[in-house]
Amino acid sequence: MFIDLYTLQNVPPSNINRDDTGSPKTTRYGGVLRSRVSSQAWKRAMRELFSSLLDSDKLGVRTKNAVSLIRQAIVDKRPDLVDEADGLAQCALTATGVKVKKSDRAGVDNGTSATEYLIFIAHREIDELADLAIAWHDAGIDTAKPSAAMKKEVDAVFHGVQAIDIALFGRMLADAPDLNTDASAQVAHAISVDQITPEYDYFTAVDDCASNDNAGAAMLDTIGFNSSTLYRYATVSVDSLQDQLRDPAAAVEGAVAFVEAFIRSMPTGKQNTFANRTLPGTSVVVVRDDQPINVVDAFEDPVQAKEGESVSHQAAVRLGRKLDNVQTAYGDEPVKAWNVTTDDPVPELDAISEHVSFPVLKSELKDLLTQALADRG
Repeated sequence: MFIDLYTLQNVPPSNINRDDTGSPKTTRYGGVLRSRVSSQAWKRAMRELFSSLLDSDKLGVRTKNAVSLIRQAIVDKRPDLVDEADGLAQCALTATGVKVKKSDRAGVDNGTSATEYLIFIAHREIDELADLAIAWHDAGIDTAKPSAAMKKEVDAVFHGVQAIDIALFGRMLADAPDLNTDASAQVAHAISVDQITPEYDYFTAVDDCASNDNAGAAMLDTIGFNSSTLYRYATVSVDSLQDQLRDPAAAVEGAVAFVEAFIRSMPTGKQNTFANRTLPGTSVVVVRDDQPINVVDAFEDPVQAKEGESVSHQAAVRLGRKLDNVQTAYGDEPVKAWNVTTDDPVPELDAISEHVSFPVLKSELKDLLTQALADRG
């Protein structure tokens, strides 16, 4: 069972995802230049929103500071081990095969123990690794070099029930491939349905305290931006999510949270400059029992502005028609489909999905998934 998510989101002048030059990311599709927001940027925004949708003990963090987190968990449990905590934490983590070195970052992190790359680790795993380290200390086990038995215990921690965000987005540990987790969700790069023209804002800043005979700007600069209507797509394998979470109720909770986070989130790049936060004007959620389907080709021919008809509305019409055409051509009848719009209902969408409010969509999706997973036993 798969959940396909399609959204059309109008974004005013903005620079929410920058390239190496500081300009908004772009791509060429259908022979023309489009605005682009990377999947990594949007997944980061989604993970930040998860904390308001799910209990923190069901989530993880992506960090180089896992040793410090394990160390703090050890000290919280056993204040008497404050002097040994760093060594114990390093042992618990390096038993996985992950390498640890002294951080060369500036500030308070300088010289602390850090992994060579970002690792995705669950709050549950941090807590259980701290328990293991304390148990080793109390048993008088030498933690200078982890034994095979110690490594086996650590592996069992990482092979337990996954955090919801790790189960959704996956985990890759280059030094410990046995602990990798395949992602249950896929998020496409968002691209604009219309052709864009890169623009640049030339701005100045005046010194409020400059002397009267020192006229002119104290700073000159430019910033790139564009405006567009973005087509966004993501999909979730409900079965894969349940396999990793080992609990149908948790799988339903995670899937519904993913849908809400995908629809409500937005990367925060240059948000203070442009105040560009919007919600999708159109969202379509489709539950399928065959395969996920991305219908980005609905916009291979870019949408053109028309008098009296917005780009966003034209895109919603195209989206409905393409979903209908795919369904007719391949006979892929969805289990259920809903659409949410902030403007008037779109007949082309209503022909292939039920027009509802977002709260109703979430409620009905939760009920459908709960019943479907219960029927599967």
